[in-house]
Amino acid sequence: MDLKERINALNNVGVFLKNNCDKYAKNKDSILDKEVENSIKKAVIENQYFEKDNIMYALSNWGNILNTKNLNLFTNKYPINQKSHNVGIIMAGNIPLVGFHDFVCTFLCGKKAIIKQSKKDKSLSDFIFKFLTSLNQDFNNYIEICGDRLKNFDAVIATGNDFSANQFKKYFNKFPNIIRQSRHSVAIINGKESSNDLRGLSNDIFRHYGLGCRSISKIYIPKGYNLDVLFNSFYEWKNVINNSAYYNNYLYNKTIYLMKGDKFFDNGFSILKESKKIGSPIGTIFFEYYNNKTEINTLLKINENKIQCIVSNKIVKNSIVFGSSQAPSIEDFADKEDTMNFLLKLS
Repeated sequence: MDLKERINALNNVGVFLKNNCDKYAKNKDSILDKEVENSIKKAVIENQYFEKDNIMYALSNWGNILNTKNLNLFTNKYPINQKSHNVGIIMAGNIPLVGFHDFVCTFLCGKKAIIKQSKKDKSLSDFIFKFLTSLNQDFNNYIEICGDRLKNFDAVIATGNDFSANQFKKYFNKFPNIIRQSRHSVAIINGKESSNDLRGLSNDIFRHYGLGCRSISKIYIPKGYNLDVLFNSFYEWKNVINNSAYYNNYLYNKTIYLMKGDKFFDNGFSILKESKKIGSPIGTIFFEYYNNKTEINTLLKINENKIQCIVSNKIVKNSIVFGSSQAPSIEDFADKEDTMNFLLKLS
């Protein structure tokens, strides 16, 4: 099966997702495809942080990505070959379909994906794999869902937290691998942001409850900045507190800060706390003051191995616009390691 057929199949997946997501965007009470509805219901049970809005947001992003034009532009940059390999993929489960990008790259490269799904994000990928193989039974040769352990693989792509990543490195060190660990994203503001910028920043922070590597967990703020301006922009997301898992984490961290006598700012559903750390706990956003652009560049350099993306109004190089961190393109590789190059260099 050639690349064109694989691209066409992914395009069909994208069209199907986009049609359902466009219908939902117009009317949230719309009746979606039965398989979509069933997979969403199962996904909500699997993961306390998964809710229909967040799931539809993720599906919509994939619906926009998976089209023939995008996929051709993407694959034209690589010398796609027909070398056959079995690629073990260990998927995370922190946000909906977080491991799907690894599968798409593996599929486009003509490799077989041996997938160990996360128990917290199984139904959505099951649904998409079922849809894909319904287009052509030959696609079953490219997808294998494994049990507790990966077997018969030539290379591994594994995603987890810092602890699990260390275990993966020990276990898979004899195989070509990409082992990803915890990363976080940051924002830089200078006080000249528009209300739309701050609204976008709020989406970057609270979408998926701050659980993704592209979720903003740290904000660099100029000295003298009025934090009330920032807090007021958050209120559109006040309903995050209605999620019991989020609320419990928010309350737990608030209690710890109070017991330790730490200074923090609280608006009833999120906490702003000054810290030099990059990764903040759920319900908390860290901030750090800066004096000038030179200081910012130094701070970013120190933490570059922990940062996934940077959001700002072009204050620093390679930053992306406010409101875009949760809608990555197909070329946005996790941990900034080119998955396609890795796969195509397998011998």
